Amino acid sequence: MSDRKSKAKLIVLLGAIWVIITLPLPWLINNPEVSESQFNTILGIVGVMSIPFIVLGVVWTLKPELTT
Repeated sequence: MSDRKSKAKLIVLLGAIWVIITLPLPWLINNPEVSESQFNTILGIVGVMSIPFIVLGVVWTLKPELTT
């Protein structure tokens, strides 16, 4: 049971790191020309684009033999 919990924690950590790294927040926050609607649109696009990579990370964590 502990192994499942550790894998779940690892998956959540990897997903969170991926989303944080892919967000272009410094460019968006420091730029006064970016409106709130553009900011929300870009965050949505980045979120949707991150889903396949998070799924790959989860699958490769659960089944590492798929990487070979």
